[in-house]
Amino acid sequence: MKKTIIVFFSVFTMCGVQGQSFKQQGASVENVVPEGWNHYETTGDMNKDGIADVAVMASANNNQPLFAIYWGTTDGRLTLWKEYGELLPADENTDCMHNFTFEITNRGVLNITIQLECSQGSYGTNINRYSYRFQNGDFFLIGKEEECIQRNTGDVEVVSENYLTWKRQVKKSKISDDTMPIEKWTRLQKRPLKKLGDHLLY
Repeated sequence: MKKTIIVFFSVFTMCGVQGQSFKQQGASVENVVPEGWNHYETTGDMNKDGIADVAVMASANNNQPLFAIYWGTTDGRLTLWKEYGELLPADENTDCMHNFTFEITNRGVLNITIQLECSQGSYGTNINRYSYRFQNGDFFLIGKEEECIQRNTGDVEVVSENYLTWKRQVKKSKISDDTMPIEKWTRLQKRPLKKLGDHLLY
């Protein structure tokens, strides 16, 4: 099995050409992203065909980054599955920036983590994690987690929702406290799973 590649990065202000898109096919990631754009990718088998696929982000400036998923082919090329033009948030000012983590697990689950960090004007940090699985012809959200850290009080709250078991967990703790966090479990009401691209991730 091909090793999962995890890429951690920040979106900085970059120079580039607006209005471009990913190419439909290419021999490598460098061949499919718009020319001159910075790009970051992670690889893994998301459609369970035994061939490594690619999730890639590309950005030219502080507009919303482009995100796309490519299927790998038997001849070693990449074929575009879908491009998501309004999925990941953009950095609107120099005081705050979004850090992103992409991972494809050994089971083919696509994990997207978004962390907003501000140099001033904020006492807290939010980290949002989304898990998507390719099933029934599309990528569906199977889990979500939001972690809120208050630097001034040391309070930490992690809210996790599992859309396969339909359970919700809330954990509360303190940054400086070594005791076990307080946990609370509740059941979620079942509903249709959301598709990747249904709404902007934060």
